[in-house]
Amino acid sequence: MAPVIGIRAAGGVCWRPSADGVHVCVVHRPRHGDWTLPKGKLEPGEHPMVAAVREVAEEADVRGVPQVRLPSVRYRSEGQDKLVDYWSMRTVANGGFQPDTEVDDMRWLAVDDAIRLVSYPHDAEVLAAFAALPPVTATVALVRHAHAGKRATWTGPDTARPLDAQGWAQADALAALIALVRPARLVSASPRRCVQTLDPAAALLDLPIEICGDLDEPQPGQQQDEQVLATAARLLELACAGGQVAVCSQGKVLPGALERLTGHADDDFTTPKGGGWLLAFSGDRLLATDRL
Repeated sequence: MAPVIGIRAAGGVCWRPSADGVHVCVVHRPRHGDWTLPKGKLEPGEHPMVAAVREVAEEADVRGVPQVRLPSVRYRSEGQDKLVDYWSMRTVANGGFQPDTEVDDMRWLAVDDAIRLVSYPHDAEVLAAFAALPPVTATVALVRHAHAGKRATWTGPDTARPLDAQGWAQADALAALIALVRPARLVSASPRRCVQTLDPAAALLDLPIEICGDLDEPQPGQQQDEQVLATAARLLELACAGGQVAVCSQGKVLPGALERLTGHADDDFTTPKGGGWLLAFSGDRLLATDRL
C-alpha cells in the first residue's frame, strides 16, 4: 500500500543561459543550514505547478516558466511523509534577491557545481535528471474542452453547445495553469465549447483565440484516423514553430494524437473534460507529457 502523504510541496530547477552553458538556482536556508532547490508547501486547494512557480518566486525572486516535470521526491519531514513535485523552469525574470530568515543566500551555478553543493542526495538526483534533458524548444498546454452539459439535451447544432456552470469553473481554473506557461498563442478547435474553454485565458493574457479545424473531432463521413492524424500534425507544427502555445481540442482525437506523437500506444492518454497536458518538445521530438 502506498504511504499516505502528510505534506505536499513543490519547487523547481530554474535555469538560465550562461557563457559556459546553463546555470541553475540553489538557495541556502539558515534554519536548516542547507543548500537546496527552491520549494515550499502547497496552500490548501493549490495545484502543485502553481505552488512550484509561486515558491520559486518567493524563495529566490525568480520568475520561472514550467517546461518538464522532473522526478518527484519522497522523504520524512516533521514526522510525516512528504512528497515534493519539481518542474524544470525557464527563467524569464529575476529581481534583486533580498536575504531573509527563510532563505539568506542564493546562487546561480553550473549544474555539476550545484550537484556538488546541494545538501541532500535527492536534490542531486533531481538536478541530474534535469541535466539529462535535451534543450526544450517548445511547450504546449494541451487541454480538452470543459464540461458542456449533455449532447442529448442540447437542441441546437452540436458545434454551438456552450459550457455550463461547471464548465466555466473548469475554464477559470485552466486559465491559471495556462498562464503559468506564458503562451504567445491560443489555438482552439472550432466548436463553441472549445473556444469558450480558452476565453478566461484569453482575457487574462490579452490574446486572441485562433480557430483551427484540424483540432476538431471527426464530422459525419470523416474517418477517425484521418482526423487524429490531422490533430497530431497540427500539434507538431505548432511545436516546431517554437515557444509556448495553449491548445484546446476534443476527446475523440486527443488520445490518438498523443499516441502518435509519443509512439506509446499502450499508455493511457484519456483526457477528462477540463483536463489536459503539459507537452515539452525538443525540435520535432516530444520529450515529456505531464497531466495537468
